[in-house]
Amino acid sequence: MTLQTILVDIDRRGVATLTLNRPDVHNAFDDKMIVAITGHLKKLDGDPDVRVVVLRGSGKSFSAGADLNWMKRTTQYSYQENLADANDLADMLWTLNRLSKPTMAVVQGAAYGGGVGLVATCDIVVASEQAKFRLSEARLGIMASVISPYVLAAIGESQARRYTL
Repeated sequence: MTLQTILVDIDRRGVATLTLNRPDVHNAFDDKMIVAITGHLKKLDGDPDVRVVVLRGSGKSFSAGADLNWMKRTTQYSYQENLADANDLADMLWTLNRLSKPTMAVVQGAAYGGGVGLVATCDIVVASEQAKFRLSEARLGIMASVISPYVLAAIGESQARRYTL
């Protein structure tokens, strides 16, 4: 049996809940999950019965951002393959940011790196007292270039500098 990495539920009120479902890796996303999230968002956006989209994570974390195993694999990718991956991530964030329906992130536990990017693209964020937000890319020696415009828009230039340095 294969675990579904994205769960989608639409209730009778038109509330669509998109749940990241990789709790064993704190809902870290890889290339396949990014494409799946984007596809689901586009379907929900085009569904006239959907009034709002809620994004959440299963288990104890919202999202740890990019899956480190995927990131290791990308070190062997060609320039074109890396560019395609970056474009897919950018498309996912752009799609969520520009969704015609209101979006809400429900955050519990960790929201790290790209997980913060997902949160920054939502219209409303509800976080538990245990939620932790971290822009962890600098510690890994990488630039958070794809999520940076959304984080900057969400928290402002001064706070973005504070948390990314």
